[in-house]
Amino acid sequence: MKHFYEKYFIFLNLLILCFFFVYLSFLLHHKNLGVPDSSVERIKKSGTLRLITTRSINTFYLYKEEPTGFEYDLAREFARYLQVDLDIVTPGWNNLFAYLDQGKGDFIAAGIAITKESLEKAAFSIPYMSIQQRVIHHYLIFGPKNIDDLAERTIHVRRNTSYHSRLKEIKASGIDIEYILHDNVPTEDLIAMVNDREIKFTIADSNIALLNQRYFPDIRIGIPVQEKESLAWAVRKNDMEMLKEINRFFLYAKEKGILKQIIEKYYENTRDFDVADVKTFHERMKTRLPIFQEIIEAEAVKHGFDWRLMAAVVYQESRFDPDATSFTNVKGLMQVTHTTAREMGIKNRTNPKQSIKAGISYLNRMYERFHHIEDEYQRMIFALASYNVGYGHVLDAMAIARQKGLNPLVWQSLKKTLPLLSKPKIYKKTKHGYARGWEPVQYVERVLTYYDILKQIDFS
Repeated sequence: MKHFYEKYFIFLNLLILCFFFVYLSFLLHHKNLGVPDSSVERIKKSGTLRLITTRSINTFYLYKEEPTGFEYDLAREFARYLQVDLDIVTPGWNNLFAYLDQGKGDFIAAGIAITKESLEKAAFSIPYMSIQQRVIHHYLIFGPKNIDDLAERTIHVRRNTSYHSRLKEIKASGIDIEYILHDNVPTEDLIAMVNDREIKFTIADSNIALLNQRYFPDIRIGIPVQEKESLAWAVRKNDMEMLKEINRFFLYAKEKGILKQIIEKYYENTRDFDVADVKTFHERMKTRLPIFQEIIEAEAVKHGFDWRLMAAVVYQESRFDPDATSFTNVKGLMQVTHTTAREMGIKNRTNPKQSIKAGISYLNRMYERFHHIEDEYQRMIFALASYNVGYGHVLDAMAIARQKGLNPLVWQSLKKTLPLLSKPKIYKKTKHGYARGWEPVQYVERVLTYYDILKQIDFS
């Protein structure tokens, strides 16, 4: 019996050893078929989260060598949530899912809609935004009135996108539509081609169309060609730990107002879009801005401001007209008051150099007063609002935000409380009284619109 047990244990040990080597061999030869037991744990140990995305206005791009874009900002918040650094991989649209499968990134955030085709390639998070595919055409070209009216029209779209899938469905339904496919061409480039009348039609998600309308004011956003779709982040199908972590982050970002803040940063000022105003801005950007650009740049540098933002302020104040005078008798490029002129040490408010110097110096004074706001973007917005309506009224709006349980240090809150300064029940209880509080909200949004346009222009 003892001899039997000795043979049994020897056999058992050999069997275990055999299984071990078979398993080890499997891992060595199939290392790309799975992910580590916990990809999130690996990310935390390495200290780096790898984002796979595309280079476009709504996803990720560099401005003054600094990364920006909606998807980038959201991914950066995710990295902060995990307490790791963010690394960015941009392989081109056609390679997004291949890079994900090959483990060259941890997730895709590139404005991808959840569709039947995309679900075959990856697992998707809970949605963070709803969009709708729309036809884009030039204002001189009649757009289709309905889906049937797409017949005998040629649409240009990027290959392997939700647009491509939808056009295949429309064609399969019996509508004689033609489409031309482009490889790795951003939607915004196709929109630019429509604007320049190089092509007649393309399709874009509604959020991309609204963002680009400010850069290409001759385009029109036409009929929807699809029901509303949801945008989400993608992970490998077998990476459920990563998917759970992303979903937890989205719930956290929604609860804390982070998601809403980023959405408003990029898309809020696209809602009340004034095509005529933006078209005029594009024209004066070419004809009038060059006259004052050198002065604006010089004064902006003195205070560490982006000259393009300062140019946006100048345009909002005067439309680049040095002789502009408002009904309240503020004058010049920066609409400087008598009091501000004296404080800033200038004598001639209609002199372009003096006006720009005084205006930017005064804006800097407002900026310094909000030193307790750590986020530089938020701090500048508060300064811009103060430049328009007055520092005291902004303080009143912040106080109202506190009373209402809102965060007084974010613009999202002040957009709600500034307009209340025109209501007697509210302003009578404030220190600085009545103000047309809706005006600074409109003012800031227009300045940011002009600034966004200027950021995309190459002035070199």
